Amino acid sequence: MENRDAIIEASSKHPKAAELAFQYGTSGFRTKAALLDSVVFRVGLMAALRSKKLGGQTIGVMITASHNPPEDNGIKLVDPQGEMLETSWEEYATLLANTASDKLLVDVYEQLFSTLKAKHETPSRVIFARDTRASGPALITALVDALRATGTEYTDYGILTTPQLHYLTRCINTQNTRYPYGEPTEKGYYEKMSKAYAKAMRGRKAEGHVTVDCANGVGGPKLKELIKYLPSAQEGGVDIKVVNDDTANSDRLNFQCGADYVKTQQRAPPSSQAAPLARCASLDGDADRIVYYFVHSDGSFRLLDGDKIAILAALFIGELARSAGIADQLRIGVVQTAYANGASTDYITKSLKLPVVCTPTGVKHLHHAATKFDVGVYFEANGHGTVLFSEAVLQTLARHDPQSPAQKSAIETLQALTELINQTTGDALSDLLLVEVILAYKSWTPEEWDGLYQDMPNRLVRIEVRDRTRFKAVDAERRLEEPPGVQEQIDALVAKYEHGRSFVRASGTEDAVRVYAEASSRSEADDLAQKVSLIVRQAGQMS
Repeated sequence: MENRDAIIEASSKHPKAAELAFQYGTSGFRTKAALLDSVVFRVGLMAALRSKKLGGQTIGVMITASHNPPEDNGIKLVDPQGEMLETSWEEYATLLANTASDKLLVDVYEQLFSTLKAKHETPSRVIFARDTRASGPALITALVDALRATGTEYTDYGILTTPQLHYLTRCINTQNTRYPYGEPTEKGYYEKMSKAYAKAMRGRKAEGHVTVDCANGVGGPKLKELIKYLPSAQEGGVDIKVVNDDTANSDRLNFQCGADYVKTQQRAPPSSQAAPLARCASLDGDADRIVYYFVHSDGSFRLLDGDKIAILAALFIGELARSAGIADQLRIGVVQTAYANGASTDYITKSLKLPVVCTPTGVKHLHHAATKFDVGVYFEANGHGTVLFSEAVLQTLARHDPQSPAQKSAIETLQALTELINQTTGDALSDLLLVEVILAYKSWTPEEWDGLYQDMPNRLVRIEVRDRTRFKAVDAERRLEEPPGVQEQIDALVAKYEHGRSFVRASGTEDAVRVYAEASSRSEADDLAQKVSLIVRQAGQMS
């Protein structure tokens, strides 16, 4: 390896603390920012290797910790089509991150080249960006040191949302192909989305305004920039009021605001001044999640989460397909996780009559399952999701000969949706516009959207444990295989509650597990969650 000495020298500036262990999970590496210096350097090495292995295709690197508190940060890799890093490579990233010394690191790196049959002479190309966290610039320095040491061509895109980095990665790698994804610039992202939105909204008008809480994260300035490209409310666009967009004070990131806060607390941010029945939305810290909500006239809080967004999208796309006369040519399906509310699953299968696939938690699992459909709708309940359109769908839309003005309009709207929706990953800005288009088409208020079905009362509880790895789940994380006997205790409890359902899942990033419980009433859901939590605490204390 020609650059062996350069890598050793660069690595010495970013030493790994001996006592620390890291694991590349669904969100990449994520922990306290002060612990990530060596990890980020080694991810830079991995990005170069991944690019070389894929013949010099561009790999994306995003530095963010999403909905985590400001003192945390993280880093993850983005594959050429804008998707998550191939699962089999997660162990290689973990191996590099935990290698003890600089010399051993290079030895392991060389071995990976051999094992993966990557060629040193192949060029490597990487693009990267970060969110607004104060720790970002220092971590970028570690990343750049690795890229320079490996002779990698790189481009720093500065501060972006995570979905924007995914978008750019795909755009760069699909230039000069049959289906170029778009102009590989931040401006290109805004122009593509705004043109598609205008096309989809043709002849429709959004009612009122939507208040968007940006979690005091990167979504704030990027949403404001997107608004500049959108038609105004007077021109038939939507009136978007941006709140919680303070990125100057990084300590305010995700503090009592954002999608995770709204979802877990089941309440609007304290700073929200929205009137009853007004539609509101919250993004997370890196703008890849979105949830809607409103306050009912009776004062109750109503959440329109990822389940509700998925159903709204599937319902609308199905209606358009029928109006276009192509419903029999499209297989539409919905992908969920165990966290999906049971009432949503029933509505999809019984009312929409669409197939539902349940996967383990993590966008990479949902995304993969969604590719099996012509139109795959996937959303986690937390609001992270998108819609995938297969190449066959694009061809069908392009060659279909409409037999009426109504069919022509439906085809054009479907084509606009394929451009409006960011198909690389969940994108809060894209999903915001998608929801606004659908509500405008159907002339629905949030209350009417919420009325599609009634969620089963549920409760989500986080429990700290000594060792999360002791909790091993199977059946798309709906049942525990280990510790022995715990699932049997949960089953016995669930059987005592009307419409009871509960499961336990270990966190992918911290020594904690989460207990989800559903039942026919709020009090029963709370009671079931509390009792299952007690079982988990007892199991978690065992040595």
